[in-house]
Amino acid sequence: MISHNRIPHLELQDLAPAPEEEWGRMLQFVGLTPQDKRTMAKSTETLLQRSHELVVNTYDYLRNTPDTAAVLGWEKGFDEKHLQERRQFFSVWLARTLGLDTSDEFAYYLFRAGKFHAGHGPRRIHTPSKFVTGSIGLVLASFAQFMQDANLSNEVIAGAMAGWNKFLMVQLHMMQLGYEVARDLDNGRFAIPVTLYGRLRRIANCQQLSIWVDDHANTGDLLVKFFSYVPQTRSDALERIWRAHDDADSLWLETYPVYRPKRGWRVLQNGRDLNYYGGFEAPIQAQDTIAIFPPGR
Repeated sequence: MISHNRIPHLELQDLAPAPEEEWGRMLQFVGLTPQDKRTMAKSTETLLQRSHELVVNTYDYLRNTPDTAAVLGWEKGFDEKHLQERRQFFSVWLARTLGLDTSDEFAYYLFRAGKFHAGHGPRRIHTPSKFVTGSIGLVLASFAQFMQDANLSNEVIAGAMAGWNKFLMVQLHMMQLGYEVARDLDNGRFAIPVTLYGRLRRIANCQQLSIWVDDHANTGDLLVKFFSYVPQTRSDALERIWRAHDDADSLWLETYPVYRPKRGWRVLQNGRDLNYYGGFEAPIQAQDTIAIFPPGR
């Protein structure tokens, strides 16, 4: 439904796409069909048989390549615990990929992986996106080689690789989406602490985070970064409303989404409720604090 009831000082625009929605759109865009999945499934036994080899070889390659060894902090030798953590993460990802997981939860898993690549993981290691893209290329090359080694028919290899290319390119896009929102969170001149309360802590899986903003930013700019970074909070905290562009020259009605807090949700800037003091147009200053409360707090 298109709403004409405007509350401009409490509305947010230009949020990053929700992972589950972007995932569905892109899988549809590349045309990953049931037939693709059936053909891909003909290669999964072969790929599973060599999955451990792929995990080991991938990280042997990364630690022996100077550029990626430097990114991982392994220039003077690798950390066995760190290597095990990365192999475990890669193994889980590979298992879900070979299982043809297209669930919404997997979309969030990939989005979170992208945030980790941006330096938002437990070890705070920033992995430039070019190495993630290159690694996906190496995985696809390994898939093709494993199928050829197993003497699968040319028809199966061609069909399966077409499907795996579609699937992994959409996965790469989802990781890049997470990477970009995390990098944007860290982009600005000064950081503002944002404290979460009540059930929001459980949904966002954190109690506080710092969001960097530029001079002349307002609270709306900060909240767009917040809800782009933790999109799983939107269904609980925000109401999506569709607006229409008033363009007399357009041949059709153009709509766009805006978001505003659901009833009972409060955003406080320095202890003052933005419902009554400035709304999301209130300017942000260094040393400000933001607190977000769900209903009942």
